[in-house]
Amino acid sequence: MRLTTERGTTVVLHDLGGLGPAAGPAVLICHATGFCGRMYAPLARLLGTRAHVWALDFPAHGETPAPADGAYDWRAWTAEVAAAVAAIRDQTAGPVHAVGHSMGGAVALQAAADRPGLLASAYVYEPVVTPEGFQVMANSLAAGARRRRAVFPSREAALWRYASRPPLGELTAETLAAYVEHGFEDLPDGTVRLRCLPENEARTFDASGRITFATVAGADIPVLVAAGATEHVRPPGSFGPGLAAALPRATLRVHDHLGHFGPFQAPTAVGADILRHLADPVSSRTDAAASGDRPWAPQPRG
Repeated sequence: MRLTTERGTTVVLHDLGGLGPAAGPAVLICHATGFCGRMYAPLARLLGTRAHVWALDFPAHGETPAPADGAYDWRAWTAEVAAAVAAIRDQTAGPVHAVGHSMGGAVALQAAADRPGLLASAYVYEPVVTPEGFQVMANSLAAGARRRRAVFPSREAALWRYASRPPLGELTAETLAAYVEHGFEDLPDGTVRLRCLPENEARTFDASGRITFATVAGADIPVLVAAGATEHVRPPGSFGPGLAAALPRATLRVHDHLGHFGPFQAPTAVGADILRHLADPVSSRTDAAASGDRPWAPQPRG
């Protein structure tokens, strides 16, 4: 469904199904940069056994148009989260819980901080929330995004290319297929093109680093901060301990076998993590602390 935000912009919200709206908690998935909401369908299928799941497309991603004013500002995009939550609440009287990945996790936490009462809890996997004064290396990510190939002869050709090389080759087959299905649009000449154009992905990366430990510190909700530990370079997961300490009610959980794309690499493991959190956010924080959670440290690949 297409929604209008308080800023007058458009955001697309997808109903990914699950339990009836009144039968369980409502979950809103907020995606990572360059991807789209429906790419999380494999994760949503597991969550749907205990909840009803929605996913939004941030500006210039998926089916949501690029910002008409050219502004790529993550803090402004909290309005998209607020519009999605309002639409979900029109269909269910219960609270809404956020599941955020990378950029999506950062924006969800900022939305909770800026709008008390908006979200009941949040599960955030490697949210790009940084210490004050930290210089995010966005330019290198933006440069890489601008080099991405935008057009392929077919979805099959895109799938073959992505599956044959990292990092997308590390995704589950079903998740990668969902990306190729929903992350591309059909062109009149029979080819397919990325919905999140390389330049728009680059501009989204350039906008990163504006959400910090200090700006989200007012998010007074139960939060589970999850991180992987297999990256060779310093990933957003390394900010996890500091972020968990900065939030009023947060705990860190580290997945030794996953990287920054954890929800795409192991949706079953991450989904089980989320379901424990949804069942009882307070207890899940206790369980996380008891399970040996620790500060992020890089782990060698076998």
